[in-house]
Amino acid sequence: MAPVRIGILGMGTVGQGTVRVLERNAEEITRRVGRELRVVHAAVRNPARLEGLGLDARISSDPWAVVRDPEVDVVVEVMGGQEPALSLLMAAIAAGKHVVTANKALLAEHGNEIFAAAQARGVMVAFEAAVAGAIPIIKAIREGLAGNRIQWLAGIINGTSNYILSQMFREGWDFQQALAEAQRLGYAEADPGLDVDGGDAAHKITLMASIAFGIPVDFAHCHVEGIRALERTDVVYAAELGYRIKLLGIARRRADGVELRVHPTLIPHSHLLANVEGPFNAILVESDAAGQSLYYGRGAGGDPTASAVVADLVDVARTMTADPSNRVPHLAFQPDAMSALPLLPMAEVESAYYLRIHAHNRAGVLAQVATMLAEYEISIEALVQKETPEADSVPIVLLLHRCREGDLEQAIARMEALPVVVQPVLRLRVESLAEG
Repeated sequence: MAPVRIGILGMGTVGQGTVRVLERNAEEITRRVGRELRVVHAAVRNPARLEGLGLDARISSDPWAVVRDPEVDVVVEVMGGQEPALSLLMAAIAAGKHVVTANKALLAEHGNEIFAAAQARGVMVAFEAAVAGAIPIIKAIREGLAGNRIQWLAGIINGTSNYILSQMFREGWDFQQALAEAQRLGYAEADPGLDVDGGDAAHKITLMASIAFGIPVDFAHCHVEGIRALERTDVVYAAELGYRIKLLGIARRRADGVELRVHPTLIPHSHLLANVEGPFNAILVESDAAGQSLYYGRGAGGDPTASAVVADLVDVARTMTADPSNRVPHLAFQPDAMSALPLLPMAEVESAYYLRIHAHNRAGVLAQVATMLAEYEISIEALVQKETPEADSVPIVLLLHRCREGDLEQAIARMEALPVVVQPVLRLRVESLAEG
């Protein structure tokens, strides 16, 4: 059969990694697909970056030349950003070209528009590389668990934040020290905001929730918190209470809607997710027939992400001649069967909680706090308070039983209004991630 002709937009780390994987594993890929996957056109701002890559293809500085090339069957977009990526992908789809993308932000914010256009044109949009690097979580949820009703999923899906939290725990570093080391090692960008403030994880969990529950992509209503407010003492206190702190993306189906949230979370120290270290990713999925399943691996980097890009290319190549109505739907469910389940506000979420309250070292402070919590029927499970008589203010750490977040918000607002409380209360959720 004729080769599948590929055009690549962006020849940075992932684009070059894709070329290397296609070249290195060409024989294996051809045996799997039944035809060759061949890069015929690539767009790169600086062609000098391709020296030594050995790429036998047309090279353009204009990405539109790739999209308009009649000899390109599949467009691979690994350039990132919103524009011109969105316009390029929509043009490729309109021209009847299949698309493979690693652009999580683009899909999280414009996925509904992109998938609808692809459905109407009868082409595929493959995006395994957009979510968890080399971990085939999209295929696992969309196909491997297709016979299940998925209840919830929770994941460590940002390697930068996980590396920082791992170093704060293992090395005793504070946030800034761990961030600086992550930047030195190349795990964090010079501007790390998308990673440490939770946006990257929110893009990924938004896409996974759509596939898991058959709901439209709705990034705008995902609750997002990052890890900047965490102190080394929080890691220590969590460990004393039997927990590790991880930045989790969580999507949970409820009778009245779907919880979609990203935030630092206390997990029991013995749990598998609690022991995922460094820049690795892991996603835990709870479904009715399969129970819990865990997916673990490298969540970023040139070759791991290129592995997912090539896997998507293999899928596209296998189904290019198939009737579009018989392909696996982009978001797992048939487009006319998507659910209207609403995304729930955080006030409706129920969880256990960790509170760190900095208050003046005065008698009766804890009693005032406990009274306020009791008024909202919130009970205390555990308390950590270090005796430092010479200090003017001390941290009071509370572990609370499950309660409604809206009630806790009101209690915290009243605590922060107390003259003895000297800074905003830090609140972290606690998740057991137990099966069942």
